[in-house]
Amino acid sequence: MLSISELTKTFEVRKTAFSIKKHVISALDKVSFFVEKGETLGVVGESGSGKSTLARCILMLEVPDSGTITFAGADLMDLTHNQLRTYRKRMQIIFQDPYSSLNPRHTVYYTIAEPILFHHIAPKEETRKRVIEIFKNVGLDEDFMNKYPHEMSGGQRQRVAIGRALATNPALLIADEPVSSLDVSIQAQIINLFMDIKEQYAITMIFISHDLNIVRFVSDNIIVMYGGKILEMGTKEEVLNHPLHPYTQMLMNASQGKFSHYKGQDIIDISGCLYYPRCQRRKAVCKNSVPPLTGDKDHMVACFKE
Repeated sequence: MLSISELTKTFEVRKTAFSIKKHVISALDKVSFFVEKGETLGVVGESGSGKSTLARCILMLEVPDSGTITFAGADLMDLTHNQLRTYRKRMQIIFQDPYSSLNPRHTVYYTIAEPILFHHIAPKEETRKRVIEIFKNVGLDEDFMNKYPHEMSGGQRQRVAIGRALATNPALLIADEPVSSLDVSIQAQIINLFMDIKEQYAITMIFISHDLNIVRFVSDNIIVMYGGKILEMGTKEEVLNHPLHPYTQMLMNASQGKFSHYKGQDIIDISGCLYYPRCQRRKAVCKNSVPPLTGDKDHMVACFKE
């Protein structure tokens, strides 16, 4: 369904508004993975690890510097704008903040009906029937149809955003931190909704989160990102039950309320492992050598073994 190979994306930024010299930030550094049809891939990592940039690059909302993005047999980076538009309706994204992703001037009905009409998913006379069906699937009553985003709660707005994403019958759905802005009680409801969608639509999903407790419920496979790189990847059972990388272990401990901090001196000039300054198991070889991603298809890790 989706294959990513050597995907790289950098940004040039200035330290201050008055700086002349630009600093290059590597948001994605030769990221490679694949997602099978009907599979849910969990992408975890701290803020700044490259998760959202990865999502935007897959959808070509950000143009990668290099690499390939193969979706349904086509390399998206080789497509023209018109060709890409055809594939875009098969790929949808749900953003972190449902309020900012919804047009405040449009009713909920129009928000979901618009992509159906634009992509000619259903005849105009059948659009209302299609919208009602989507409302039902995301747990909303017809009474919400004429409401505006500001008249709804955060959880209700996120259900609308999910409904809009489902309106085009996508083959790939990317959820970028879809519950992080919601109350804990509402988070559980939205997670259950994603589980229902996965079963009902047999859809391929990429679920992005910084919380392993959430990812474990919806994912089949997991990749762990840090500094734009994949440090560990594999099946959910292998990664969560037998974490091999110190960073993954730290995320696991944090999800259980166990926090640790390395008190040594941070080293900025590193040509090796990006996690070297924070790693409590670091060795001399880690400073100057980048560990390759090794292992089998069920479990791979980028870490020099003891």
